Amino acid sequence: MARFELKLPKMGESVAEATITNWLKEVGDRIEADEAVLEIATDKVDSEVPSEVSGVLVEQLFGKDDLVQVGQTIAIIETEGDAPTETKVEEAAVPVAAAEIEKTIEAVKETVSAPHDFASSDKFFSPLVKNIAKEEGVSVAELNGIQGSGKDGRVTKEDILKYVEDRKSGVVQAPKAVEEAPKVVVETPKVVQAAEPVVQKSQQAVPVSVNGGDEIIEMDRMRKLISGYMVASVQTSAHVQSFIEVDVTNIVKWRDKVKTAFEKREGEKLTFTPIMMEAVAKALKDFPGMNISVDGDYIIKKKNINLGMAAALPNGNLIVPVIKNADQLNLVGMAKAVNDLGNRAKAGKLKPDDTQGGTYTVTNVGTFGSVFGTPIINQPQVGILALGAIRKVPAVIETPEGDFIGIRQKMFLSHSYDHRVVDGALGGSFVKRVAEYLEAFDVDRDF
Repeated sequence: MARFELKLPKMGESVAEATITNWLKEVGDRIEADEAVLEIATDKVDSEVPSEVSGVLVEQLFGKDDLVQVGQTIAIIETEGDAPTETKVEEAAVPVAAAEIEKTIEAVKETVSAPHDFASSDKFFSPLVKNIAKEEGVSVAELNGIQGSGKDGRVTKEDILKYVEDRKSGVVQAPKAVEEAPKVVVETPKVVQAAEPVVQKSQQAVPVSVNGGDEIIEMDRMRKLISGYMVASVQTSAHVQSFIEVDVTNIVKWRDKVKTAFEKREGEKLTFTPIMMEAVAKALKDFPGMNISVDGDYIIKKKNINLGMAAALPNGNLIVPVIKNADQLNLVGMAKAVNDLGNRAKAGKLKPDDTQGGTYTVTNVGTFGSVFGTPIINQPQVGILALGAIRKVPAVIETPEGDFIGIRQKMFLSHSYDHRVVDGALGGSFVKRVAEYLEAFDVDRDF
């Protein structure tokens, strides 16, 4: 018999941790290779962790709602015979003991060298939260005052980052006593008590009247994350919008003509989304200044064009899967990518890497009948394009013989961009170029 360590797999370059949301197998259950053992949630998407081997689950090292780092062992599976990653029971005691000693040493180092004595707090803080607090100069008193959104009021990564951002923007004032003399805070309870109301006041929500007929529903995990992202984006980027109306009559006629043949040949439905995505990818190549991100005082020019595609989920939540290297896809490839990501998003089958690495986002508000919208930027990107509903409208048609009134298919493009780094000339020129590509669509093209 051999013991196999099931580790939390790498889930994209920017994903370092995940929360266990549900164990699908219990201790003593038989597991087949590639069978899902547990469900996890990152800050982007929910996923499953499959077993690499067949065997029996003998130990769960973490419980539901526990935060696990990438590479950590989360379960032990007992297999029959030799396995390439087996660990003898007797041998396992040595690394486990060594690991415990290492943890103890690190804990002692933290206690001795840390400028803030987190051990003096009665509340539990994860290593990640404590590291962020130390790097940002957040004291124990300030941490104690943060109202956590995690289980049992635990302070999460999002909570501490929001607090740091609020403090930098002046929404929350760091207690002077803490900034000037951290040791006084630990030794003098009165200073701590004076600091707490400042934090709590900034977190306090406007009172809401509730009567007997109202229903109170707690936000689910994803809605809480979306809420945090949206507020953080508005606080981070200086949002400004440009709108332009586009005549897409040629596109509508062409799609009506080829959609049946397209589905028959490619086995995929042809919607308007991949056509729009193709135009956006071309415009981003023309205006690379829109394909950037901001990191403090630095602008990062992205080499690849990875288009985020906002998708509504059946439960009403939102997720943004990413089409990687979108500028390298033809229309067929774009349609396949759009349909694949859209279908897997609705079925809850997206992988964490499917939502990583986006450089620009497109959202189709016209799906729900909206003529145009003012979308919020998906950080750390600097722009997002909303596609309005396509409508039949009377329009002036210019011809060599003169101007006429006719029925045309038109839509609005709404472009939100970050005015910190994108001025009106660039933001307006970009969305105008998208419109030009759409209006110049070749009705004789093949798919």
